Amino acid sequence: MLKKVMPFILSMLLIMSIMPVVALADASVGDVIVTLGEDLTEDQKQNLLSEMDAPKDVMTVTVSNEEEHKYLGNYISKALIGTRALSSSSITIGEKDAGLSVETKNINWVTDEMYANALITAGVKDADIYVTAPIEVSGTAALTGLIKAYELSSDKVIPEEQKQVANEELVTTAKLSDSIGADKATELMTKVKDEIATNPPETEEELRTLINEIASDSGIELTQDELDGLVALFNRMKDLNIDWDQMKSQLENARENLDEFLNKEETQSFIGKIIDFFIALIDGLKGLFKS
Repeated sequence: MLKKVMPFILSMLLIMSIMPVVALADASVGDVIVTLGEDLTEDQKQNLLSEMDAPKDVMTVTVSNEEEHKYLGNYISKALIGTRALSSSSITIGEKDAGLSVETKNINWVTDEMYANALITAGVKDADIYVTAPIEVSGTAALTGLIKAYELSSDKVIPEEQKQVANEELVTTAKLSDSIGADKATELMTKVKDEIATNPPETEEELRTLINEIASDSGIELTQDELDGLVALFNRMKDLNIDWDQMKSQLENARENLDEFLNKEETQSFIGKIIDFFIALIDGLKGLFKS
């Protein structure tokens, strides 16, 4: 249950919506769009389409391994990206204010939270997203597919800098969680962003000092690379044209949907606190990045 709700929470990068032929504004509730890895066999494609309950005439977008390397090659190893594009996905357009949800199967590197983070940051809203593969894979092909599908369908080009910053954010967060654990990574990010929202650092050096001090107080020892990555991430985000109000709205919708997914009171309390943090963070960042 927790896995189904966490995607509502996370914030930040590159995709927008999946519409190979029609723009998001023209989509109807219940419309389904599918992305398929280029290296799937015909049997695998048919099995995945069946698994996703895709309509017979569903619109599809194909993703190549070359495209995966183009957008993620600066941030993760070639070995992790791999040599075949297999992961695939579907998006079902939901009712207005329904919120965003993500579910995955056979994806072992890109988490539900990472997909949702990218989608919400880019402006995708009110949709059910399902990501899958015939075998366990990293999941990078599906993420790349969402980006490509948006550009092909909406006739709107996402700036290359925005794509790169978005991917960098996802990878930086994932690597930090791998290094210090998800709980401590969440604790660090929460405290740093709370402080930024309250007292925005004016210089890069102030930001660096802030991150170091909070990490130390939390018993976290960052490597130089991790610290540099966090500093660079926030600095580069300043130049992006992000719709913070829309992201906040999707997070608030997530709160309204909690009761539909969770029954345990303690889990609701935990998720609620995380959502409160991200809503407060967005409000703080809006002021910081407009200054």
